[in-house]
Amino acid sequence: MNIPDELKYSKDHEWIRLSGSIARVGITDYAQDALGDVVFVQLPESGKEVLAGQSCSEVESTKSVSDIYVPVSGLISNVNTQLSDSPNLINSDPYGDGWIMEIEVSDLSSVADLLDAAAYRMFIEG
Repeated sequence: MNIPDELKYSKDHEWIRLSGSIARVGITDYAQDALGDVVFVQLPESGKEVLAGQSCSEVESTKSVSDIYVPVSGLISNVNTQLSDSPNLINSDPYGDGWIMEIEVSDLSSVADLLDAAAYRMFIEG
């Protein structure tokens, strides 16, 4: 299971890569593997204020439909429109081209509430 050390993780299986006050968000390798082949992504609304823990979009796979939760509060500043035509990017490159949204984080201290790679690894291994 690929769990990059430089990212932060939520217990809902989202990851964030922080660059200044912008958090790029996607679902983890573990989550995409559990979902199976992703066939549709309902993108969140750009420009929308969101709260940590709030459902903001959905990912549909051949197995199920899963909500995507916001790991940090802020403003959705960008969405990955490539996923409209190529939802399988979530499977093939979950930490790269398969990102879902970018959030302008309203409180950077909230990032400390997320799991680091070691803690996330322990969480998924039970």
